[in-house]
Amino acid sequence: MSETTTPDLIVTGGPIYTAAIGQPWVEAVAVTDGKISAIGSEAEIRALAGPATEIVDAAGRLVMPGLSDGHIHLGLGGGQAAWELPLLPSDSKEEIFAKIVDWAADFGPDEWIVGGIVGSTVMDDVMNVDDLAALDAASGGRPVLLRDDSMHNRWVNSRALELMGVGADTPDPEGGSYVRDASGALTGVLQELASGEAETAFVAHTVDPDARNKVSLKKAMEVINSYGITAVQDAATMEYSWKALSALEEDGVISAWIVGSMPTRPFIEAGPVGEELYAIGRAHGSKHVRPDFLKFVLDGVPMTRTTAMLHPYICHEHEDPDFVGESYWTLEELVAGVEYCYDNNLGGKLHATGDASVRLVLDAVEKVRAERGPGPIFQIAHVEFVDPVDVPRFAELGVVPDASPYLWYPGVIQESIAKQIPQATVDRSWVTKDFVDTGALLSAGSDWPCVLPTPDPWLAIETLVTRANIDPSVPGELNPSQKLTVEQAVVAFTRNPAQAMGLSDVTGTIEVGLSADFIVLDRNIFEVAPREIHETKVDLTYFEGKKVHERAAALAS
Repeated sequence: MSETTTPDLIVTGGPIYTAAIGQPWVEAVAVTDGKISAIGSEAEIRALAGPATEIVDAAGRLVMPGLSDGHIHLGLGGGQAAWELPLLPSDSKEEIFAKIVDWAADFGPDEWIVGGIVGSTVMDDVMNVDDLAALDAASGGRPVLLRDDSMHNRWVNSRALELMGVGADTPDPEGGSYVRDASGALTGVLQELASGEAETAFVAHTVDPDARNKVSLKKAMEVINSYGITAVQDAATMEYSWKALSALEEDGVISAWIVGSMPTRPFIEAGPVGEELYAIGRAHGSKHVRPDFLKFVLDGVPMTRTTAMLHPYICHEHEDPDFVGESYWTLEELVAGVEYCYDNNLGGKLHATGDASVRLVLDAVEKVRAERGPGPIFQIAHVEFVDPVDVPRFAELGVVPDASPYLWYPGVIQESIAKQIPQATVDRSWVTKDFVDTGALLSAGSDWPCVLPTPDPWLAIETLVTRANIDPSVPGELNPSQKLTVEQAVVAFTRNPAQAMGLSDVTGTIEVGLSADFIVLDRNIFEVAPREIHETKVDLTYFEGKKVHERAAALAS
């Protein structure tokens, strides 16, 4: 226990998991001025209470640190939750058309229909003019913008293409493509940076986008708090997010620690990048919203064969049997980017889904570390495919494996990936245990709204342990040798991502001096059967010692 003044709040009455090294369990916690002021036995902490001290009685329920999501897209996720047509990756194209008809029944003729998530298997199937015509019909001529489960690709209709200024003879943009059929006709499917043009057109035709974005970001915080998340790294923080978050900070309603990642080059969202965006981030940074990372995108996603691999993709008809994809960066360019991070005291989040891109990042960091010594934090997202010889290099170089999104179990997206990536490579994907065993700082994140409609961390924690889909109708386990223990999975959502974001002196554990960010659960995830963890509900979420979420069902119990 540590000495303290009379606390504002005491938490007791249940097992308290701290996620701290050396003292993982305590009986009670005291909170003063929004920070943890003492931990210890129930008797010790209760003795500190004064007449005005609030007592939070967990009533036997598990208390643990607020979760940290190391990879999320708050603006996109909040916008989806607040405004947009909700689609499931399992929806067929026919179901999508029907949902569009219902959703837009009362829309004006020029009102955009925006939504997601469209499954990768559907995106593969709609690259034709007949489905473009069906999308046009379902929308009644209104512009449509649908995002896929990777968030790298879009499906738009003819009206949206018109507003984008894209026609039959428009050349593909650098780093992207307007997918055409065999005759050369546009299909409405956009890949990689072509998607950004659709987002730009949507923003250009949005009424009062600043007000909309503010509502979206506020909604995003409500969503993450409901799942017990109190710290996030926003994986691509664009100008609209900086402005909205700054306004919310002024309103005093920020309810999570937010670390921004600013894209270095043109991105799949609208807005400035590079030096212009860095300046915007610095101008709008605050206590809770920190402009501390740059975002580098080295490749795309395996479903569209835009990932850079060490070994060839599966060869389909009329394709190059030696095709491995390519990185968007050369080693020399990436070394310069890493050096820029050193020079400006910025961390780097580097999107690298393919094992060739992962190796490129490690090579660049290794070169600069050898010359300049330890420096900023570098994270590689998403580390789905990593060559075995490169796994120990993460710990050796102090590079964080950012495991996101939740794709380490069998499902629809894995089926789509397996159509492009050889099975031998798929079978060794998501080497989470190897990272832990070799001493790397494994950090997990949802990548919300990619893949799933929510950032539900309890599904992720369960599947890190089981490597199986929570749906019993989906058989099998993905690379089961990589199963984690429950505690290892929890640490990947608490202590580790906080450290990876540069917030270990702020949050991530329940320790004296840190922010009083904690949650109360409806079950003890360390004791229930692993296949039940995804059913976990968060009864209470506290951020800086203030309640920011309370589950209605918990109030009634």
